[in-house]
Amino acid sequence: MSNEEVWPALPFDEWSDTFETLHMLTQIVGKTRLSLAPMQNHWWQVTLYVTSRGLTTSAIPYGDRTFDVEFDLVDHVLNIRTSGGATATLPLTARPVADFYRAYVALLKSLDIDLHIWPVPCEVMEPIPFASDTRHAAYDADAVTRCWRILVQVDRVLKDFRGRFIGKTSLVDVWWGALDIACSRFSGRRAPPHPGGFPNLADYVTQEAASHEYIAAGWWPGSPGSAVSEPAFYAYAYPEPPGCPTAPIRPAEARYDSAMHEWILPYEAVRTAADPDAMLLEFFQSTYEVAAELGGWDRASLERQPEDFQPNSRH
Repeated sequence: MSNEEVWPALPFDEWSDTFETLHMLTQIVGKTRLSLAPMQNHWWQVTLYVTSRGLTTSAIPYGDRTFDVEFDLVDHVLNIRTSGGATATLPLTARPVADFYRAYVALLKSLDIDLHIWPVPCEVMEPIPFASDTRHAAYDADAVTRCWRILVQVDRVLKDFRGRFIGKTSLVDVWWGALDIACSRFSGRRAPPHPGGFPNLADYVTQEAASHEYIAAGWWPGSPGSAVSEPAFYAYAYPEPPGCPTAPIRPAEARYDSAMHEWILPYEAVRTAADPDAMLLEFFQSTYEVAAELGGWDRASLERQPEDFQPNSRH
């Protein structure tokens, strides 16, 4: 496959209406996991994961059963499966979020699963309760599939990058609050309380997420009116050590954004590169090295040696 097929174009303004709808659908499903899964540090129990067909909650406990919910973004169907063998599906089509929410709750009910969530989105400027959201109703299946195809590639490269670190790390998570995908590395030290301030998100949520020093890397589809309006890769440290804004990083296409306090690499630069994987890994590695050095991390005890980056074929 060509780079164009593997890393497809996804200009934000061409699918912004669909993105906003998809964002709300993932929040509904993500809040299902938030409601039922046992608490884990950094809210790791609430995220979604990339699959070979879309996004999944993984197994969610419910009494003596489990169930999972998967967005099949190839056939555009929401699948619900229980450990008892029962299944249910819901087509992903252009319809109001309110209609999806009612149908989703009813579908869970048909599987003897009662859903109790705070039915209002978070991390958005204008949170419309799901049950009354008729504004978001677009669904461009082709754009959704292209977004998922990008997530597949980012997930793959981030897993490679994650394997180079032997300290505490997150999984490669899809965070439905902003609908971005990321992986975080931790120094092992506690962090100062995060100031919070995210729209429609309680500060205690952010403070739990950032309870310990970390360096994150990920990808975001973009948003109009923000400092980064187009799809982009990002990296940042919390707390941010002095010197990050002026520190040299690679590749040349990357920059530091003073409004977001993050390093940014445009998605367009990666997808049109001769070797997208190499460019992306260079960005993740160089920003990590800068933040870890400036932050005084014990890199020798946290990092795998370069000769050990590749899987051992003897096992």
